[in-house]
Order: sequence, then structure tokens, then C-alpha cells
Amino acid sequence: MLKKNSFVALLALLTLSFGFAAKAQQVERLEPSSWWIGFQNPRVQVLVYGQDIATLQASVDHPGVALEKTIAVENPNYLFLDLLIDETAQPGEVKIDFKQGKRVRTSAMFELLEREAGSASREGFNQSDAIYLIMPDRFANGKTENDEIPGMLEKLNREDPYGRHGGDLEGIRQRLDFIADMGFTAIWINPVLENDQPQSSYHGYAITDYYRVDQRLGSNEEYRQLVQEARSKNIKIIKDMVFNHCGHKHWWMDDLPMGDWVNQYPEFTRSNYRLSTVADPYAAKADLDLTTKGWFDTSMPDMNLTNELVRNYMIQNSIWWIEYAGLQGIRMDTYPYPDKEAMAEWIKRVKAEYPDFSIVGEAWISQASKLAYWQKDFPNQDGYNSEMKLLMDFPMAEALGAAFNEGEGWNTGLQRLYDVLADDHLYRYPKHLVVFAENHDLGRMGHFYGGDINKMKLAIAFLGTVRGIPQWYYGSELLMMGDGGASHGAIRQNYPGGWPGDERDAFTSEGRSATENELIDYLSAVLNYRKTSEVLQQGHTLHFLPENQVYVYFRYLGKDALMVVMNNKDNEATELDTARFNEILKDYKSGREVVSGQTFQSLNKIKIPAKSAFIIELKP
Repeated sequence: MLKKNSFVALLALLTLSFGFAAKAQQVERLEPSSWWIGFQNPRVQVLVYGQDIATLQASVDHPGVALEKTIAVENPNYLFLDLLIDETAQPGEVKIDFKQGKRVRTSAMFELLEREAGSASREGFNQSDAIYLIMPDRFANGKTENDEIPGMLEKLNREDPYGRHGGDLEGIRQRLDFIADMGFTAIWINPVLENDQPQSSYHGYAITDYYRVDQRLGSNEEYRQLVQEARSKNIKIIKDMVFNHCGHKHWWMDDLPMGDWVNQYPEFTRSNYRLSTVADPYAAKADLDLTTKGWFDTSMPDMNLTNELVRNYMIQNSIWWIEYAGLQGIRMDTYPYPDKEAMAEWIKRVKAEYPDFSIVGEAWISQASKLAYWQKDFPNQDGYNSEMKLLMDFPMAEALGAAFNEGEGWNTGLQRLYDVLADDHLYRYPKHLVVFAENHDLGRMGHFYGGDINKMKLAIAFLGTVRGIPQWYYGSELLMMGDGGASHGAIRQNYPGGWPGDERDAFTSEGRSATENELIDYLSAVLNYRKTSEVLQQGHTLHFLPENQVYVYFRYLGKDALMVVMNNKDNEATELDTARFNEILKDYKSGREVVSGQTFQSLNKIKIPAKSAFIIELKP
């Protein structure tokens, strides 16, 4: 019989030899935990996380599913499993066993799903759409019970411009009709994934779990239901995604799979944000590395997409969300900052599964000559093809911010808009640019235009009739103010009426001022007309140099045409002699202004008030 001390020593030896005696090994995370049968690429790579999981041998015994490859990395708490899913596989749970010798130490369940009928052929957003941009924490609070979640780091604080205010997915769902009535057919929602950060987590760009909607916004299922209900109202949902960085409180940051999972430096090193270095044929490697490998912020570790496992993880995550939620579009944040070859591979893999799906990239570049580098099929000297057909038109946004505040000059005032369109020769697909005057970073049109409703209407008329896909920022229909350069918190306001107890409900005409209703009515008239106008969606452009602070351009398709006249004078109406436009106007005798309904029995002279626009549907 063993003495007590001898028994304790033997038990300690067994514990050291077989770690499971002290703590049973288990799978703490399986990402993704589900996949679908019938993709063009039948393979999926599963990240498995658990204490010393790499010391065990994985196995799968399920008809139509084969474990092709097991990848162990430098951290024994991770395994990567390459699964091959045959087309003969049946939906259901796939059990993955983890063995030590012949003994199963732990198991995990991987769900195999059937794809929704027609999933691969879904239509993305396009020139027929108008996009409404929403920051969900600031739009409407549909469920107050999820304002604070036990265990999550940041609590509710509506008094803090950078705090959490309680807006959620349910708040958006309840206002879908309001959005549709204004004429919008797509909603770009700022990131909805978990941001369990200690502060300033409301914006969504510091993700801590790529497979989970932030509980303060709702659940994965609520997100999917929102997409489905929006689709039933002919509204497409565009998901905001971030590949460049995660949040510093992401679960893997305390136990990275590999040393190069994120780009790391001996001490914090910030990006220089100089995107020109990526396309610059003369750029120093040190400058380029700082652009693409420096951290976006102290709380945003920079993901290393040159690592094949990282790249595969992120690409699969985007495909998972498209299929799970039924998405019709993705807006990719900070598109040029990660490894550019990895980003091109991402788009090709998504398009292989969803040929008509739409992805737009944020390349915050204000010169068309540099922005064009990032559009698909541009003949870059270095042979790079981004595969990104849609881009955010930042040159146009910059021009719109100034054009209506200036008098006529060689390159000022309305000439700014003309010159941006004149640069369309640089783009392979100019009609696929997303045009906007503002967003959650730049600032509000109300600020740019000093609260002038007439300037706002000029911007609406232009955005609604120029080539491309128009995008609007929530709340600007109420003439909300705010300078993004001074404070992001100041341009991400709560929508009045979105919270219980608000003094007024601006989602209703009764809760809005006369000026607000006037602006919403104008916006709605332009966008609802655009919904059914093939000329505006698909037509060509003919424009004439601005003269006497008046800019005239035409959109035409076949025998149909629209004439847009913009008078930028502050206090003077203009009687426009239209003889100089005869090369196109010779085919038309009369017209109707689409917002006011005003008719023009003759097009020889058009009198237009100061600081206003006419959108004239031409008649032969």
C-alpha cells in the first residue's frame, strides 16, 4: 500500500504526463461553427481553439465530409482543419473528435447547412439604388433591454458623444418604411459585430468577435431577420466589414495563434495613412510598410493578411455572413491598407460564389489619378488589378463640400463638379462609383453649407442625377450639423424620436419643422423619381462648361433625356439662353421639372431662381 506522500507524488507525475487529469481539454471556439453544401469551392478551413488542442489528433466521420489537412501552428492552443465538403453531403451536425491515441478527449459539433434557393445568383446593389448610411448606435433604440449587457466592458452613457447611446437593429427595423418612403433602396449599416472595448466602442470598427453581432445591437438572428424584412420591402442591406484591423480586446489578442497573426513592432507604431505609397512606383519600402503595417490606432491591431491563415479566416468570414444573413452588399473599410494582393483574392473568391454580388471599397483618396489605381481593370504599371469594380467617389465628395459655397473661378464653384466628371476617363467603370457629399467621418452637409437649405437641395439634385450610385448620411434630411474634422462624436448624433422620452419624433412629419419637411420632401421627390428612371440609372452624360455660375448637364439613353440646370448665384435668378446646348436640345421641344411639376412649353429660354436646380424631363 502506497504511503500518502508517495501517492501524492504519483498523482502529480500523472498530472504532468497527462494534462487532462488536471483539466480536461475542450474546444473553446470553433470558427466558423457552420458551413454550407454547394459552394463552388467545396473546402472550408476551421479554426479550433482550446488548451493544448494541437496535442490531440482531429478526426471526422461523416458521409460526404473529409478532413483533408490538419495545420498546427506555433501556439499549441490552435489547430486549423481543412474540410472537404462533397456535393453528396447531407445537412446536419458533423462531429469532430479530438483524440489522444484511440481515446476521444473532446469533441465539437460543426453544422452543415443547405443553401437558400437562388443564393448564388442574388443581385447586389447597383446604379438603380440609393443608399442610406446609418450608424446603428445613434439611429433608434428599439429595445431598451439590450442597452447594457452584463459582463461587457462599456456601459450606456448618452451624455458622452463618444459613449454608447443604445441604438440597435430593432430600431432600424422599425423605421424601414420611413427609409423606403424617402426613396432609398439600400441601407449601409456601420459595423454591427461585437466591439467589447472599454471605451468609444459605439462606432463598430474595433471588432472583438467576427462571428457575433454586438449584443447591445441585437443578435445574429435579429440581424438576419432585419435583412429579410428589408428585402421584403425592396431594400438591400450592405454590411460594413473591416479586414485591416480588429479591436485590441479581441479574444485572440491575449493568446495569438502566431507571432505574425497581426503586424507587430517593438513599440506602438501608427500608420502614416499615406495611401499614395501603395501605388507609387518610387515609394520607399519603409514608407510603404508604415502605411500598410502600422496600426490604425492604439486600440486597433493591424491584421497581417500576408499570413495565409489570417487571409483565409477573413475571406471565409465574409462569405459566411453573406450566406447566413442573405446580404446583398459589402462596404469594405480602409480597403487599401491591408495587403493588396490578399484583398484582390478576397473579391475573386466572393465573386466566384456570388457573381452578381456588390462590394464597394473605401479608398479615402481625393485625386482621381490615384483613386483609379484601386478600380478593377485599371492598367496599372505594376500589373496590379484590385478586382474592385465599385469605389467611393471621394474626389466628388470633396468637390461637393466646396462647390456651392464659392463663386465662379477657373477651378472653383461649379467648375469643381465639372472637373471631377471630366476625370472619368481615368476610370474603367465610372458609373459604378458611389457618389456622396458626407459620411460618418467627413462631416455633415449642414455644416459644409452653413445650414442653407437651398445648398442642400442643390446637393440632392446633383447626387440624384449624376452618374453613379448616390449615398446619403442619416439625419442630414433634418439639416443636422457637425464638423467631422473637429469631432466624430459631433457628427454621429441621435435621431430625434428614436429614443423613448425624446422631446419630438422627427420620424413623423408632425415632429419636424417646416424646413425639415421641405428638405425631406425634396429628397424624397428626387430619389423616388430616380427609382424608375432608366436614364438616371443607366444613361450617358453630356455636360457643358459652367458659365455665369450656371452648370448644365444632360443624362440620356436612347430617345429619352433629362436636362439638369444648376444656378449657383446667391441672390440672382438667371434667364438661360439654351442655344449653346443645341447639339442635344434640338431633338426636344418641351419638358417637365420632375420635383415641382412645372412645365416648359418651350426650351429656348429657361428662367431659374438663385441657388436652385431644375431637373427637366425632356419631351420630343
